[in-house]
Amino acid sequence: MAEYSRIARRIRVPLGFVFAVLYFWLAHPTWRFLALGALLIVPGLLIRAFASGHVRKNEALATSGPYAYTRNPLYLGSLLMGIGFAVAARSWWVGGVLVVMFFAIYLPVIRDEEAYLRQKFPEFEEYARRVPRMFPRITPHADANETAGGFSFDLYLKHREYNALLGVLAMFAALIAKMRLF
Repeated sequence: MAEYSRIARRIRVPLGFVFAVLYFWLAHPTWRFLALGALLIVPGLLIRAFASGHVRKNEALATSGPYAYTRNPLYLGSLLMGIGFAVAARSWWVGGVLVVMFFAIYLPVIRDEEAYLRQKFPEFEEYARRVPRMFPRITPHADANETAGGFSFDLYLKHREYNALLGVLAMFAALIAKMRLF
């Protein structure tokens, strides 16, 4: 399983580009469905942006901000964005491929990352008992590490999370162009 996790980690980005081409080909957007999709895409972007400003990779266990609600806010944001784009596409095929990709690629990656965090940060085990893996708590984890500070725009820039926004804008522009030209 560890070998598959490493493979999944390596292929997820290239596979994402392949999926984007397939997505564009299968999409049948309308203004109404673009707007409905945006209702999920925008919160997904915001969750990812907020989470990226709290992560100090390999330095400290992120438990503040959105990490006080879910252990994987970046993946939760991506999942919301993916569902939003599936809605915008008006294609059951897109939704089906999205679900398969999530379970086949991201769940093994999440498990692999958690194994690393358990090894690197002894406090991860207690954090994992209190904070759900994916779907967030209603209230923040009571012992959230607020000493790590709040959101850092420098971290957001360092992690290049603005690329998610640029990707969303590019895909929306492509979908609008597809609606107008076809």
